[in-house]
Amino acid sequence: MTRAADILAQRLFEAGCRYAFGMPGGEVLTLVDALVAVGIRFVLCKHENAAGFMAEGTYHRTGAPGILVATVGPGAANGVNVVANALQDRVPLIVLTGCVDADEALTYTHQVMDQRALFGSVTKATFTLTANGADVIADKAVAIAMGDRPGPVHIDVPIAVADAMPNALIHSRHRPAAKVAPAPGDALTMARGWLAAAERPVIVAGLDVMNHGASAVLQEFAEQFAVPVITTYKAKGVIPEDHPLALGAAGLSPLADSILLPFLREADLVLAVGYDPIEMRIGWRDAWTPASQHSIEFAAEPNRHYMHHSAVSFVCDVGAGLQALGDGVTPRTTWADTRAAAVRQAHKTAFAGDQTWGPAAVVDTVRRTVPRHTVVTVDSGAHRILLSQAWEAYSPRSVLQSSGLCTMGCALPLAMGAQLASPDCPVVAFSGDAGLLMVLGELSTLAELALPVIVVVFVDASLTLIEMKQRGRQLPNMAVDFGRFDFAAIARAIGGAGETVSDAVALKAAIARGLARRDQFTLIGAAIDRRAYDGRI
Repeated sequence: MTRAADILAQRLFEAGCRYAFGMPGGEVLTLVDALVAVGIRFVLCKHENAAGFMAEGTYHRTGAPGILVATVGPGAANGVNVVANALQDRVPLIVLTGCVDADEALTYTHQVMDQRALFGSVTKATFTLTANGADVIADKAVAIAMGDRPGPVHIDVPIAVADAMPNALIHSRHRPAAKVAPAPGDALTMARGWLAAAERPVIVAGLDVMNHGASAVLQEFAEQFAVPVITTYKAKGVIPEDHPLALGAAGLSPLADSILLPFLREADLVLAVGYDPIEMRIGWRDAWTPASQHSIEFAAEPNRHYMHHSAVSFVCDVGAGLQALGDGVTPRTTWADTRAAAVRQAHKTAFAGDQTWGPAAVVDTVRRTVPRHTVVTVDSGAHRILLSQAWEAYSPRSVLQSSGLCTMGCALPLAMGAQLASPDCPVVAFSGDAGLLMVLGELSTLAELALPVIVVVFVDASLTLIEMKQRGRQLPNMAVDFGRFDFAAIARAIGGAGETVSDAVALKAAIARGLARRDQFTLIGAAIDRRAYDGRI
């Protein structure tokens, strides 16, 4: 007999989902059974927050929504951070929580709370599963999660409903909407005129380029009209960063902004292409001036954030919008004074791996050692700011990080999800020591899964980014330093290969050994000085 949980699981499988992550409790046993029965692998994790990041890692490699499963009460509460992260990072995540049946909850209070209210402010939608509506709710959840802009959707699954036998009728499935291009009219005609006349155009590209699959269109447009491209951190790789028109990533590093923002303000045409300012800091508020600079925006949603304004804004498919803009426009020479090339070089020089040893040397050594198609994940902290500038990305979704919420502890589980979904692709996780300590238990999950992830840990025994801000405000050193631990020994004790390095030659050799392993993780502790980031970010 088909249960409501089976219908929910089947619809998720049909949506392309092949992995679910979490920790089961008695309230979700039927749900886990149903997921596994349809062919969705359930991965037992050590904490729901990490489980959600693993789910995100699979999404970036498969394009299907991630699935987080949490039991009633503390399990659900543990997942709130990663769900909030998914909302701000535009990640389609299906959050399935067990809950006590409504009649039972009238008089039973243990672990009972309003889980829909808990998730209501950090999701795009929240539902309670019903037996006869299981197909509709599953379909709505996927459609909402994957729709513009993507994000998490929560489904509360009562214990009795999961086991209930629904009526035979199955409702029709959702059909995705067709891609929409800007409508012909005065606004598009004016925008084309601005493009035709532009001598100093600049593109600022963001998340919507990836979510609309418009990377190839972006590169083709940039090449056709000779427009240099600045990206956000999350959009790294939408144009290969060794391309002469790629100026690098922006939004979090004051050093990078000091190079890129003045250049942006010199532009006579700013094209905001899928640019979602959820990643950007205050310096990027009103980064260009519509009153004195022509500006055109192609976005997935109307501008309700007011971080920037554009003279013309099209809510449309980003790729279709760019193609419509370029239609019939004759390319011309741009940036004739080599200014754009100079900015590109200044950015590369500012973040060059020119240290004999230190975080820049670590990033540079790994980039030079691993294959071009390697996927990297990076935790929040000073090392993320540096890596997001210094690491060259050559394809979309090849650098995974928390950019909207900037939550710590994400690099290891993101890497695990990416490696599960792409077993033949090298995956490297860059973590600060504080971030790794937050998710240390997941190293055991990594060992159990026999995944060949390489984990590079920046060991400086400090919350370095916060310590830098503390010093900048001339405050006493307080609550930012902690012990210097032997992470390599921990890795070996858990079942991985562990090494500690303190120079580039040893790091390169350790990375090479890690790449050769196929069923064991490698952890490399890179011992650095806590002040090695001074002047680098």
